[in-house]
Amino acid sequence: MESFILKSKEFLLDLFFPKFCFGCKKEGGYLCEDCLATIGVLESQFCPGCQKRLLDGRVCPACKKFIKLNGLYFAAPYKNNLIKKLITQFKYEPFVKELRETLAHLIITYLELCDKKESDFSEFYLIPVPLEIKRLKWRGFNQSEEIGKELIKFLKIPLVSDVLYKIKETPPQMKLSAEARIENIKGAFLVKNREKIIGRKILLIDDVYTTGSTMQECARVLKESGAKEIWGVAVARE
Repeated sequence: MESFILKSKEFLLDLFFPKFCFGCKKEGGYLCEDCLATIGVLESQFCPGCQKRLLDGRVCPACKKFIKLNGLYFAAPYKNNLIKKLITQFKYEPFVKELRETLAHLIITYLELCDKKESDFSEFYLIPVPLEIKRLKWRGFNQSEEIGKELIKFLKIPLVSDVLYKIKETPPQMKLSAEARIENIKGAFLVKNREKIIGRKILLIDDVYTTGSTMQECARVLKESGAKEIWGVAVARE
């Protein structure tokens, strides 16, 4: 009965508020198959340290002592105008919160292209990069957590949002240089309930990976609190 009510609600919403592709304006969804093909979902990855091309997304041996992430998965390049449009409309007013499904689908499409299966992530927890409380109140939701909620439907792993917190208000990273971003984000995150992550493998999810300073700082505090491995997951990489 609940499933029937949900489907009926979705039908009525689509009937009175139809969705249109952000690329070609075709009715039916926010990203049609033809426009998805133009994005170029990547079939290989790069080390988040030195940019060396690696098929499995891992950090190369030369970067291990500098990079806190064990590796990085990202679905598409942020320089793609359609990707920018989708993420911007998701994060900024007027918010299209439903785009969480489209953005999560991009990550899932990438993982499937890499032949990644549900079983490959069975030992992982999914943790979203948190927002500072003022930013969270302004937006009304954490974009990373919303994407994560959709992603766990594919991965079948727990979404843990009560471990990593942002405790310091920081200027937007996009306005800063790479060096300034590292200093800006230092000491911004705190781990609570650390018993949940001791010895655990973690997928750390965010919408965009730019210089990596935010994810690296999150990975640092998580590892210092006992996490075994930290892999980054993002919709796009700049």
